[in-house]
Amino acid sequence: MKILIVEDEQKMSEYLCKGLTEQGCAVDLAANGVDGQHLAIEHDYDVIVLDVMLPGLDGFSVLRALRKVKETPVIMLTARDSVEDRIKGLHDGADDYLIKPFSFLELLARLQALTRRGRAQEPAQLRIGDLQIDLLSRKAFRGGLRIDLTAKEFALLAVMARRQGEILSKTAIAELVWDMNFDSNTNVVEVAIKRLRAKIDAPFEQKLLHTVRGMGYVLEPRATADSSDD
Repeated sequence: MKILIVEDEQKMSEYLCKGLTEQGCAVDLAANGVDGQHLAIEHDYDVIVLDVMLPGLDGFSVLRALRKVKETPVIMLTARDSVEDRIKGLHDGADDYLIKPFSFLELLARLQALTRRGRAQEPAQLRIGDLQIDLLSRKAFRGGLRIDLTAKEFALLAVMARRQGEILSKTAIAELVWDMNFDSNTNVVEVAIKRLRAKIDAPFEQKLLHTVRGMGYVLEPRATADSSDD
């Protein structure tokens, strides 16, 4: 899940970023309305967490500008339990509302509900060969055996499974799994691919995660094992 958080309270934004990253999400942060509006319009997110009170542009202004060009799900945050504010936000195109202070688990549940709604046509389970991925329970099985994955490993596997048969470059993987400002010169993608391959491929005869030299990686069943540990 790729999330934009537009929040000017530094402790709050850092807390949300840490919690969501631990859940395997890729998170971008904006501390004011101007930057938040730019990121929301110029980039694609699964969901946006948007504070109402922001410097530069308030959350309502950002939301109205976004709705002119995109239908990205938006959950708004406000410190005021005001019916008028909630009505205004919903009228401007907000999908959900949370009053501060709120439970992180409640926010996470609402974010997951919004993204599921946005992916209504996506199946809850994906299958590649004998690899089965349950997107709701965040579990993976191969040949009936449970594969123990970290949050980031599952996020990487889900990204590649949703694009089964499509070659993904390191830059594309970095943007989909990590944050926008990821430095593609580092080897974090190669390391992550190697760890994922060790879990989903190494114990099995048929290999599913393949390296396409000079282009990137692809997840698909093949008749012959021609993947690499690069």
